[in-house]
Amino acid sequence: MHFLEGVRLAFHQIRQEKLKSSFSLLGVVIGVMFLVVVVSVVEGMDRYISEDFAQQVFGMNTIQVQRTPSVQVATQESQWREWERRPRLTHEEADAIRNALSMPARVGVETRLQAELRSPDGIAAEGIQVTAISEEILEIRTFRVQEGRPFSTQEAARGVPVVILGSSVTEALFGDRSPLGERVRIRGFPFRVVGVLEEQGTLLGISMDNVALVPARSPVTRFLTYPRAVGNIAVQTLDPGNVRAAQAETEIALRLARGLRPTEPNNFEVETSDDALAFWDRIATILFLALPGLVGISLVVGGIVIMNIMLMSVMERTREIGVRMAIGARRRDIVSQFLVESATLSGVGAVIGVGIGIGLTWMVRSFTPLPAAVAPHWIGLGVALGLIVGIVAGVYPALQASRMDPVEALRYE
Repeated sequence: MHFLEGVRLAFHQIRQEKLKSSFSLLGVVIGVMFLVVVVSVVEGMDRYISEDFAQQVFGMNTIQVQRTPSVQVATQESQWREWERRPRLTHEEADAIRNALSMPARVGVETRLQAELRSPDGIAAEGIQVTAISEEILEIRTFRVQEGRPFSTQEAARGVPVVILGSSVTEALFGDRSPLGERVRIRGFPFRVVGVLEEQGTLLGISMDNVALVPARSPVTRFLTYPRAVGNIAVQTLDPGNVRAAQAETEIALRLARGLRPTEPNNFEVETSDDALAFWDRIATILFLALPGLVGISLVVGGIVIMNIMLMSVMERTREIGVRMAIGARRRDIVSQFLVESATLSGVGAVIGVGIGIGLTWMVRSFTPLPAAVAPHWIGLGVALGLIVGIVAGVYPALQASRMDPVEALRYE
């Protein structure tokens, strides 16, 4: 009965003193709202990057061989210069890796360039990601041809000028009609369209359908990179358990192909998706570690405000406290009454903060490329933090109220 009475009095105070109550709840609302929004965005990003990003950019069970790290964080200019001096990867090095692997695996090469595509009607599509690939990349990157066919092994080996278009490129150049058999120009070279990819959607707001795939040895590659060079080499093991072993064998094969001595460091990078995403993992860890401190500041401020509001409430209700004591209320009854009121005020603020946080998270997910996912356990934590802040903030006012002399309290004007 005391608990329900305390809750009722707390809601009565909120209704009667709207402005004062809103100020008392503001700190808790902001703290819990911040917790829900930031954690939802960080968790959504973590899940998205670990799953979708790794699969679409790297491929499953895949090793990337590149000149420089995927995430370039250099603290000294000498590191940048060392990266720039590194030799470029070549088709021959890809063949050396393919021949050296002791386990079943796919080895492919790819090179990317932004270029303009032009249809036979003169319609131009700008900013298209032209990717020169070997046929293995179609499987490694899980490209699926919806219409037409992929280019064959013979076309890839001979560098026949054929192209597979992404769905958005097809729509931009040909509208609703089929592009198969048509010729598009890339950097002035005519390429015959042999296929159209399935729609892949977006990655962090960037369309994955704004692509054109051509053979790695096709004529346009002379504009993509240096002769015989490739952008990167992808190695995909058929058995997920062989990824680390394949990574070691790939590193050894490339060192031998480049004639590096045992004491010389690698002049290339061999990474798995886990290695490349380690940088994001560090950022996410830092954010999760810093979050309690940032939220704690708002909650402490909110707790101080609630404590002051409750102290004012104690003074305003001095006669009421005296009457309760005169008719038999014990000190613990007074303490529990004010603790329940304080916790209720703070709990209401936490619920409002959770509601606003969920709304802001939905807006972030709907109107920005950032993924966001609201986890139920964070909602529970936000409400629990609000209740704890209210209880802690209400202890001192509750003790002050319980220590009043009933006679003096009844005489208070």
